[in-house]
Amino acid sequence: MNFLSNLTEQPRAWLILALSALALELVALYFQYVMGLAPCIMCIYQRVAIWAIFFAGMVGVIGCKFILTRLLAYVLWGTGSIWGLLLAIEHVEMQSATFSLFFSCEFIPNFPSWAPLHQWIPALFEATGDCGKISWEFLGYSMPQWMIVVYAVYAAVFALVLGARLVDKKMF
Repeated sequence: MNFLSNLTEQPRAWLILALSALALELVALYFQYVMGLAPCIMCIYQRVAIWAIFFAGMVGVIGCKFILTRLLAYVLWGTGSIWGLLLAIEHVEMQSATFSLFFSCEFIPNFPSWAPLHQWIPALFEATGDCGKISWEFLGYSMPQWMIVVYAVYAAVFALVLGARLVDKKMF
C-alpha cells in the first residue's frame, strides 16, 4: 500500500499516465485519418475524457510535490476516467440492436459556449460519424466496448492510488 501511496509523489508515475492517454489519442487519430473511421459525437466526448486524463498526468508531472496541484491532477484523472467510462457504456447501449432503431446522434458537440473545441480544433473534435454504426471490431468487440475496458482500468487504478493515499493518511 505504501508503494501505491508514494507513486503520486513521483513525476515518472504521472508521466506514464500522460503518455498512456497520449498514445490513445494518437491511436484515435490513426483510426480517423489513416483508416478513415469517422468519429461520432460520443467518440468526441470520449476523446475529451482522454484529454482530461492526459492533462491530469501533465499537471502531476509538473506539480506532484505540491498538494494543490496533485489534487487538481486527481480531479482531472477521476473525472476523465469515470466520465469516459459512463460515456463508453452509453455508446455501447446506443449501438445495441434495440436502441439503435430509435436513436440518431447529433453531429455538433454540445461543448460550453466558452470552449467550442469543435470550432477551435476541428481536426480533433469535429464529429462526422454515426454513433449507432459499428465500423471497427477487434476480437469481436467494438471500439466503445474496448473503451469501457480502457476507462475501467484508468478508474480502477485511480481508485487504488487514491485509496492507498487515504489509507496511509497522506491525504492527497
